[in-house]
This record gives sequence, C-alpha cells and structure tokens, in this order.
Amino acid sequence: MMSNSRRKFFQDAAVLGVGLFGSSATMAASTRFAANDAQTASTAFADHPHHVHSAHEHEPAPAAGPPVITPDISDLQHELDGSVKVFRLTAEPVRRKIAPFKTIDTWGYNGSCPGPTIQVDQGDRVRVIFENHLPESTTLHWHGLEIPIEQDGVPWISQKPVPPGGRFTYEFTLHQEGTFFYHAHSAMQEMLGQIGLLIAHPATPYKPRANHDYGIILQEWAVLPSNTVPNTAGMEYNWLTFNGVSAPAITPMIARLGSRVRLRIVNIGMDHHPIHLHGHQFVQTGTEGGRAPESTWYPMNTVLVGVAQARVIEFDAKYPGDWMLHCHLPHHMMNNMMDLLRDRQIETADQTDPKALSQMQTLANTVGFEHIHHSPIADNANDVKGFPQDAFMEMGMDESVAKPEAHGLPPNWSAGMMGMMTLVRVLPDDKFNEIMRRKDTNTPEEKPAHEHQHNS
Repeated sequence: MMSNSRRKFFQDAAVLGVGLFGSSATMAASTRFAANDAQTASTAFADHPHHVHSAHEHEPAPAAGPPVITPDISDLQHELDGSVKVFRLTAEPVRRKIAPFKTIDTWGYNGSCPGPTIQVDQGDRVRVIFENHLPESTTLHWHGLEIPIEQDGVPWISQKPVPPGGRFTYEFTLHQEGTFFYHAHSAMQEMLGQIGLLIAHPATPYKPRANHDYGIILQEWAVLPSNTVPNTAGMEYNWLTFNGVSAPAITPMIARLGSRVRLRIVNIGMDHHPIHLHGHQFVQTGTEGGRAPESTWYPMNTVLVGVAQARVIEFDAKYPGDWMLHCHLPHHMMNNMMDLLRDRQIETADQTDPKALSQMQTLANTVGFEHIHHSPIADNANDVKGFPQDAFMEMGMDESVAKPEAHGLPPNWSAGMMGMMTLVRVLPDDKFNEIMRRKDTNTPEEKPAHEHQHNS
C-alpha cells in the first residue's frame, strides 16, 4: 500500500487519463475511482488465445543492458499508442505443470503462472488493459511503484474491484528503475499464484554492466494428496518452485565464462528464503526500491529474500562449472515424496531397498523415463536407527527434463535436483556457443546412450 507521505507527493499531480481498449483516446477521471469498463466477456472461462512471446535473448541489447530473461516464463509484448506502451493482461485459471509427474491448478495471467514478465524503460508511459476471467473480483497492485493512488490496485480503497468478466485500465508514468512486480491485492489469490515481474530498465545504464540478466520468482504450494488445487489456507508447503517449476524441470541459467551476471529474485508467499549460490561470491546491488549505492555492497554467497521483497545480486562468473542456486531451508531442497508413491503414503521406518526401487520404477514407467538406481547404501542400513533419510530421495529423470540448456550435464544430473533449486552454468566459449546454437535451432539434449544402470 502507498504511505501518506507518498500520497502527499502525488497530490499536485495531474489526474491520469484512462485508456480505452483499442483506442488512443483517454478520459479524465472524475472521481477517485478510475473509470471501470463494464463490458463483460461472453463467459469468464471461454477458451481464447494469448499471444505471449518469449524473451528476445539475441536482439541487440538496449543501452541500459541486456533484456531480463525469466526462465520458463515468457515476456508480455506491447503495442504503441503514440508514445504510450500498451499491454494487455488477463487474470484467469491456469493449469501449471510443475514437474514431469505433477500438474496443479493455479490462477495466473495470460495462460501463465507466474504471469508474463513486463519489461519497460524508466520514463515510459505505460497502459495496462486488464481483464478479469476469474470467477471472483480482483485487482492489480504494482508492488514498489510510486504511482497515483487511483492506479494502486487496492480493492475499495483506490478502486472498485474488477468483477468477473470486467475490464479496468491502469495507466501511469514510470519515473523509477529497478525490479518490481505486479500481483492481485487479495491474500488467497496471491497464494494461488497471481504474481508477475515488472522490470524498469534504467535511463542511465548500471555500472558495472551485466552481460546476463535473469529474473526468478519464488513460490510455495501446499498440495494435499490426490489434489491438484493448492491449499491456500495451509501452512505446510510441499512443493517449492522457481518461476512456477520445481527442480529438476527448472531451466538452467547459462552464463559465459568471464561475464558479469545479474540475478533478480522476488518472493511472494509465506516463507522467507535464504538463496545460496555455489562457487561464487556476489554482492547485493538492489532491492524492490531500486538500485543500491555501491557503498552498501559487500561480498556474500547467501541472500535472504523476505516475503514481498526483491533482492538483486551480481557476480563475476569467474569459475567454470555447473553451480547450484537454491533455497537453503532443508525442506525446500526436496519435492513432495508422497507424490512419488502410488498409494499416496510415505513409509520411512521400514523402507527397504527393493520396496523403494519398486515405487520409483512405477513412477518412471508412468512418466516415461529411465530410473537409475539411487546412491549406494550399507548392507545393514535398515538396522541403523534413523535410516532412511536421503537414501531414497533421488529420482533422476534426465530424459523428461531434457532441453538445450541441459546439454553437456553429466548422466543422472537430475537426481540431485529437487524443490527450489536450479543451476547457474558458467561455460567457456565453445560450450556456451553450442548451447546458444541448440537454443536457436530448438535442439534439446540427446537421450543418454547408456543402458539401465545401478549407481551402486
């Protein structure tokens, strides 16, 4: 919400016009509630196409730096109405495949959860034509933006709620730079997935300049057994995602050896997340308030991303390798093992190697990937109190998550990737260029040539 001092800042601002759908005309707002188009869609749940484009990684970078890439999330394209950038955003139910064997029912925007990334430049005039295809009313809040109260998106305080089938136009000028996000200003709608990134590229380029710029949204889900709808009132989260995907299905981030990498990490949920990077030290260069003075930077390798916060970190990719980036809360480094078992119940005290292998093979047969035996255990493992802990947690599924960004990873790499976890791959020129070639030609990683094998 906007503070009283911030409201005071805008008291003398001109009343913003409200853009009409498909028209360059604007209307002056006559009351504190901006005009709300009452036009109702034929049905709030009708199937309709969403023209959402991927981030353009190979376009010439603007002066302010490269475009932000949000792995597994597309960009929201815009049209121009004179000098105004016009975006169209629709709130709607979304089915999201968060793992090869797990699909959940969420709410998102434009067929995506999280919603598509909006990228604009500092100083832009922005118009967002928002439609509600949900079964209940909603609004859009622009988290961290200093905009007039009429555009703040708080139901009944700054605007009337947008009803099912309704439309509302937000319009404002972005005088800030930095990492922001949009979300429904309704608690349970937030927990059901309604968030997306908004990146405001600076008018004056950041120094030092980043060569790679990535965005990550942290989310957590409480999905009860045999259900697909997250329990938004629950506090026990058993699925953790980066950009709506749980490891190992998350697309690795690629960086050229010797480059500078920027990671923008946003959190909206119930838990704080200590995000740790292997192999490199980084500095925190920004928050949800924008760029931080360089005098405040100091080396670290774990940053706490609190609820409703954005944390921007940067590092020089000096050391080649496939480095983990993950939440360091232990329960956030795993998936819900209940969903790996056909009978939907977990057994640990009397779990044996043959039983575990049978359960894992059942999942592998269902999804369609080769199951490789887990890491070795002792012959008398079941005689040791506390066993098993991590012994049967591994579930390699390289074939099911193959993509160009995974090219060159060692066999069974996915077995150690679970939950809120991904890779930052720092690659020399030849390996980096090969992955870029595969991305351009849409060539995934080849199916491993080895036969069924046992790691023990």
